[in-house]
Amino acid sequence: MNVSAISETLSTGQRHTKDYLRLIGVPEFPRALSPFDPGYDPATLESHLFQSGHLMSILKISMACWIVGNEKATRQKVAAAKRYFVPTVTGGGPFEIAVQQGQLPAYLDLVADIGVTRIECGEGFTDMPLPPREVLSMARERGLDVQFELGKKHTGAFSEDSVQQLIEQGARWLEAGALQLVVEARESARGVGLFDESGNFNARFADRFVEAFGFDTVIFEAPNKPSQFALLDHFGPKVHLCNVRLEEVLRVEIYRRGLHSDAFANPKLRPRPVATVVAEAA
Repeated sequence: MNVSAISETLSTGQRHTKDYLRLIGVPEFPRALSPFDPGYDPATLESHLFQSGHLMSILKISMACWIVGNEKATRQKVAAAKRYFVPTVTGGGPFEIAVQQGQLPAYLDLVADIGVTRIECGEGFTDMPLPPREVLSMARERGLDVQFELGKKHTGAFSEDSVQQLIEQGARWLEAGALQLVVEARESARGVGLFDESGNFNARFADRFVEAFGFDTVIFEAPNKPSQFALLDHFGPKVHLCNVRLEEVLRVEIYRRGLHSDAFANPKLRPRPVATVVAEAA
């Protein structure tokens, strides 16, 4: 077949990436990635939704950037996510500030009016004076879902005692009606949460969160390449990652599927040839 014939074949749209992935042993995975928008313009965000929205479980709308940016831009971004069937969540920082300033009802009213699906609650840099049930009741009145972030932002890596305390705290928020729990890692994944000052990952502590809550409920902040790869190497493709930058979504997802050179060497991630799967099933 000559070059022109090859080009014509490729342009017909009769061959599809999803079929090829199946051929090389890459299964379809449920969405297990929650990226965040750090304040991109609406056009950039929508381009990422077009390219990668099918991989996103929920999209975090910036940190507090959405409050100070042009309100029309914020509403455009939330509307774009809806068009691509991607739910949205606001970050925990604005929630904490709203609570401390005595303006949680006004904050929840605003979030609901903009059309966001969910709020993230937490006490990463403040102390939480309100009981979980009260917060959940207020959110439900406005049609908002809730997730809760586990861990402080400024007290260093987790200890044995803090992990147990966070597990107990997470259980209280789930009992009150929260849908998911987020394990803190900030934007550095160094000296915070599951990561020590050198960025080393504490797999044993991570296992305790999964054993307590399961992969469907606990999600791990993984803001950079080392944290993302460490979590996927340890847990395999089922682990739910969040706070991944939009431009890194595809890189994380090829690693999840064993299509990255380092991931291909990991038995937990390497695609299994179709013939092997069929033989095992028989």
